[in-house]
Amino acid sequence: MVKKSTSEKLKLMVEKRKLTGRQVKKLRQEGILPANIFGNKIKSQAIQVSLKDFLPVWKKAGETGLVEIKVTGEDKVRPILFHNLQLDPVTDKPLHADFYQVDLKEKITSEIPVELTGVAPAVTQKMGILIQPLSEIEVEALPTDLPDQFTIDISKLEKIDDTITVAALKAPTGVKILTSPKEILVKIEPLAK
Repeated sequence: MVKKSTSEKLKLMVEKRKLTGRQVKKLRQEGILPANIFGNKIKSQAIQVSLKDFLPVWKKAGETGLVEIKVTGEDKVRPILFHNLQLDPVTDKPLHADFYQVDLKEKITSEIPVELTGVAPAVTQKMGILIQPLSEIEVEALPTDLPDQFTIDISKLEKIDDTITVAALKAPTGVKILTSPKEILVKIEPLAK
């Protein structure tokens, strides 16, 4: 199963950033997230965005949801994907973000998360433990076709060595799975003795 975000367009207002280097600490103290816009055929640009505006959009979009950003002083809206959000290792507060500007007519590759649903009988009957060697799948698609996640039902894993591979995933129209179909997504391993 593939989960696709709602058709609601996510929008975010950003401003050009003048402070760089060590000076960005001042921005963070004011609740402003320093960021950069980059992409194919565009010049990298330093921007800033209010953290209180950024966080709800980031929560909904993650790294696969398309967001329309508007840079103050520019007329056009830019389609972006969030890329490489750096977090403070102690507080988990965002320190910096990269906004990858995409061409809506050009395919891109992206890592899509794999979510597990259901309960594996082999685990509930204490026969084995569930391991998930892969939690993301690499796909190629137009930015507007990227799924939010793939969902796998693990309720058919009944005995030791039962597996589900990438081949079991059904990609939506326009999405090509690049990860090898033989790769194991989930497997039942024997209990440690």
